[in-house]
Amino acid sequence: MPGTVHKAAVLGAGTMGAQIAAHLANAGVPVRLLDLTVDIAKQGLQRARALEPPPFFTPDAARLITLGGFDRDLPTLGDCDWIIEAIVEQLDIKRELLAKVEPHRAPDAVVSSNTSGIPISVLAEGRSEAFRQHWLGTHFFNPPRYLKLLEVIPTADTRREVVDDIVRFADLRLGKGVVRAKDAPSFIANRLGLYSVARILEQLASGAFTIEEIDALTGPLVGRPKSATFRTLDLAGLDILVHVARNLAERLPAEANLFTLPTVVDDLVSRGWHGEKAGQGFYKRVGRDGEREILTLEPASLDYRARLEPQLPELERLASVQPLDARLRALLFDQGRAGMFMRATLGATLIYATRVAQEIAYSLDDVDWAMRWGFGWARGPFETIDSIGIRELLDACDVASRPPLVEEALRAARNRFREDGLVAREPGIELLRNAKSRQGVVTENAAASLVDLGDGVLCVEFHSKMNAIGGDTIAMLEAGVREAEHRFAALVVGNDGQHFSAGANLMLLLLAAQEADWDEVDLMVRAFQRATTALRRARVPVIVAASGMTLGGGCEVLLHADRVQAAAESYIGLVEVSVGLIPAGGGTKEMLLRALAVGPVATADPLPFVQRAFETMAFAVVSTSAADARALGLLRAVDRITMNRDRLLADAKALALTRVQEGYQPPPPSPPLSAPGTTVRAALRLGVHLAWRAGRISDHDAHVGRWLAHVIAGGDVPAGTPVSEEYLLDLEREAFLSLCGERKTQARIAHTLKTGKPLRN
Repeated sequence: MPGTVHKAAVLGAGTMGAQIAAHLANAGVPVRLLDLTVDIAKQGLQRARALEPPPFFTPDAARLITLGGFDRDLPTLGDCDWIIEAIVEQLDIKRELLAKVEPHRAPDAVVSSNTSGIPISVLAEGRSEAFRQHWLGTHFFNPPRYLKLLEVIPTADTRREVVDDIVRFADLRLGKGVVRAKDAPSFIANRLGLYSVARILEQLASGAFTIEEIDALTGPLVGRPKSATFRTLDLAGLDILVHVARNLAERLPAEANLFTLPTVVDDLVSRGWHGEKAGQGFYKRVGRDGEREILTLEPASLDYRARLEPQLPELERLASVQPLDARLRALLFDQGRAGMFMRATLGATLIYATRVAQEIAYSLDDVDWAMRWGFGWARGPFETIDSIGIRELLDACDVASRPPLVEEALRAARNRFREDGLVAREPGIELLRNAKSRQGVVTENAAASLVDLGDGVLCVEFHSKMNAIGGDTIAMLEAGVREAEHRFAALVVGNDGQHFSAGANLMLLLLAAQEADWDEVDLMVRAFQRATTALRRARVPVIVAASGMTLGGGCEVLLHADRVQAAAESYIGLVEVSVGLIPAGGGTKEMLLRALAVGPVATADPLPFVQRAFETMAFAVVSTSAADARALGLLRAVDRITMNRDRLLADAKALALTRVQEGYQPPPPSPPLSAPGTTVRAALRLGVHLAWRAGRISDHDAHVGRWLAHVIAGGDVPAGTPVSEEYLLDLEREAFLSLCGERKTQARIAHTLKTGKPLRN
């Protein structure tokens, strides 16, 4: 394969196969999705399109998938660069299919299996040398779009360049975190993950801890996802858990007892209570929308009961220990029930990792990255051990027999496995952290920093809670533009966090509004408008590196950039209406400018274009991906998308330097634009009225909608009236201030701050 994948095929349209095909399509790769017959393949694709969360970035991506059947379409594989087998986990059936595929494989085409339980080398027995040289395992984690880990498993026959090509493609085009695993049972992540789950389930079976207590101890407290243990198992499927555990027990007879699950799991599976897909597992949802309740399984009786509060008085004290490394250490040494649980689960898993690491992985880094990317651990096993200390871990867990890896470190008088910690997978991935250590921070405040990224590029890094935008953030944006114009060639706005920005600091706004300090509110809005305008008019190119939640004010920052480099998983939207406001940091103005720019000619009826922009804001639409944001008009054709979030800032910096090399010039002063006027305003308000009459929106929704229609139409002026951007900013500010004075808006803001959810009052 000459280094890339122009066309791919997925064999098997089951849950995994169809979703792998979907993600290849997300990357713009034409895919053939084959199953026993074309009808079965069609059904698999239909099931995938109905999944939530969706496996496709946009529904249109499915057009890149061509359906077929093994009975007639295997000859079409000849032009595919990568063929992925993802059929049922049965050795004979897989081998039979591979034998049929081999005659149709192009000479350089790679063939891989998505198996998680069958040895990769065994699957290729009987195939030609040329086939085996292009054969490997590629174990995607489910769901492939959202879970970052891809384990690549070469065999002794696999050519090195084949592995390198797949790794490179999966990283850059599919956005995967790739680790190279050895062809050992369940590879890296499932081997350690299932061991950890088995130890946790042992504690449940002992009766010493409730499900709620275990989830409290295995979630964010220890740097794991909020779904903790039992919600995660319900989402993954208890039938899948049983299958993987049995496979491990069969393939590792000497360790079979380590992967034997308690009878409660088999009891649930035998009843068909597989978790989320069955409506019940360890948890069960009951009731209707608006009155739903989550019940918890009582393992002894298999009945469901109301949820109980964890009876762990030490939890609050331990949760306050910062940072995470110190908290993990405190948990392991705690003398209460929490410490007992941690030593039996986390401690045991860390020791097990030292026993099997050399069997399953090529490096300790690969072990850590696999658990970070596959199971959402904030710290990998060896990161955790190094932060605790090898000797301290052995003392806490009272280890009698020391694994060879541990003995080797202790003989060398080392209390850590790595002195430099976990290193980035590729150069440039930890751009911001490396820049801080190399060039340092130019200046900073509580909410943001200016960081020299090198090569003449400055970065504004947000680091407030949820990267909310307040006065300090705005001040640093303005300082960033001034500093970049004075000493740098370009400016990037971005950070290493999961989210770019959740929007404006609503608490500050609510306090000012409740005190009727309208001068303060006016100053807040003016300052934000001034900062976004400065981004747009900067004498250097401004690149916004967006990822995750890019909402409200965060979206308004994005809309004013010269260019955007967005992570594929970016959820972008102007959501101010959900708290009873309208975008007033230039967002409404920018949406109008974009609406008028897509009209065929200046004399065309602007209503369809303005209405689309109006509805995007009025319904607080948030993109489901960066590709979807482009379809919504929140990203432009000139904006770029990065599939691998880890590479986002490096790509943004590269784009900034490209804009400099292209001879960037700041945009000239904007000429007056033709206001859509009162005719368009009336049409938009009619739509608001009809939605209110139909009961789809509340009285206050309608009130906010009328204000939004007033602003985006250019106010109370006839159609075609020349208006300036400054005039539109004044309209935004007028509407924003008026809505801030509404009790229902203040109630919406307070409710959102308290619950994180919108209030429809």
